[in-house]
Amino acid sequence: MTDSWTEHALKALRSACHTADGPSLLALLREHDFGDVLQHCGDALSAAASQGVPGARETAARCAAALRERDWPGDEGLAEQLDTEAGGAARALRLLPVDLEELSGLLEGDPAWSGGRIDLKTGGCWPAAVGTEEPWDEDEPEDDDGSLHVPSAGSRDAYRDMEDFIVTLDDQDLARFLAIAIQGPGAFRRFKDTLAASPAQLRRYWLFSEERRLGRARAWLAGHGYRPASPGGH
Repeated sequence: MTDSWTEHALKALRSACHTADGPSLLALLREHDFGDVLQHCGDALSAAASQGVPGARETAARCAAALRERDWPGDEGLAEQLDTEAGGAARALRLLPVDLEELSGLLEGDPAWSGGRIDLKTGGCWPAAVGTEEPWDEDEPEDDDGSLHVPSAGSRDAYRDMEDFIVTLDDQDLARFLAIAIQGPGAFRRFKDTLAASPAQLRRYWLFSEERRLGRARAWLAGHGYRPASPGGH
């Protein structure tokens, strides 16, 4: 029987991932449902497996199976990465020290700001408006200036996340209220205001939404030949 993710446990998970603390990460994944945080912890778990942290390869194999069963955008790519680390095969994608959360912010930001770019040396994510008054030239070849153009698709995927989350709810009254809340302008604010009455479900939604956003960012990055490097450089 595993515990649900509390704020305290999630804070500990993010710390373990950020510092590449494999033993602490594995302890948290043993005590909690790792199916809720697969995209969150995948890169740190890959690093733990490649470093031979006891139990990491077995956990990586279980997480890879869970990713394939879930099959959200980015899940298959992460599952292959975990398989690679557990089996010691050669990597197919180039490592880039990019923050998937920052990349997601560019990909799903306001299209009026024209997305942004990733510095291919540092992995830094920059909005298009930073450092230049000129709009991005869509005909400009990628990588020519050492950066990768990131287009912005807006909030349509985030809206779909709300729709898909509603389907997961057992509480049919809450599901009905939320389905009404997301109709028309102001849908995101009304959805969150309605869900705020159920703190446990609100926390579940944030995890659900973050997993989806991280997976989409991972899939986009893989499409350009890169994968995020863990803090340990793996």
